[in-house]
Amino acid sequence: MHNKKTIKVAVTGGAGSGKTSVCNILKKMGAQVVFSDVIAKKVVSPNTPAYNNIILFFGKDILRANGFLNRKLLRRIIVNDNSARKALEKIVHPEIIKLIKLKMNCAEKDLERFVFVEIPLLFELCLEDLFDFVITVSADYELRIERLMCRDKVSRYDAESLFSLQMPEEEKIKRAKLVIKNNGSIKQLIKAVEGLYSKLKKCEKSI
Repeated sequence: MHNKKTIKVAVTGGAGSGKTSVCNILKKMGAQVVFSDVIAKKVVSPNTPAYNNIILFFGKDILRANGFLNRKLLRRIIVNDNSARKALEKIVHPEIIKLIKLKMNCAEKDLERFVFVEIPLLFELCLEDLFDFVITVSADYELRIERLMCRDKVSRYDAESLFSLQMPEEEKIKRAKLVIKNNGSIKQLIKAVEGLYSKLKKCEKSI
């Protein structure tokens, strides 16, 4: 326990940069971490308001046989249809933000020293003022493309289409106080995260 305020840290970056890997390392180090993808899945689980509104807009063809959303199909639709993307964002983003704020409030009540929040669209949604620090996870363009194609089993065209919907990585780097470059091995990433965590602990005294 500690008597100081909980330091809120956003972890952002482009698709395929390694945000989740960074957050998993922080979690193993004992930090309190909020994963946006977990939250995103929760807010669109069956019979939630967002789930019902998505079906109203996109129709039942967007569902898998088990009743859950076909997220891969949904992503393909919004990448190619700007109006559909905006409609989905209007339905989902407020619910995600609400839950992120709730999780951060819980961390404060639990007197956590830090709470890290993985949030890909931090700058796009203008949420940086919610945080004391912003970390941008960065990786070379071709490496990010390769990771995304491998992870999500998508074509290069689909990967690049997703990139086009996000703020350029260079801009995310400019806006962040801290940057982690993730072009190497997992061991190198662990070392980088450990170094950054130590730096944050030192910065805590000035907050």
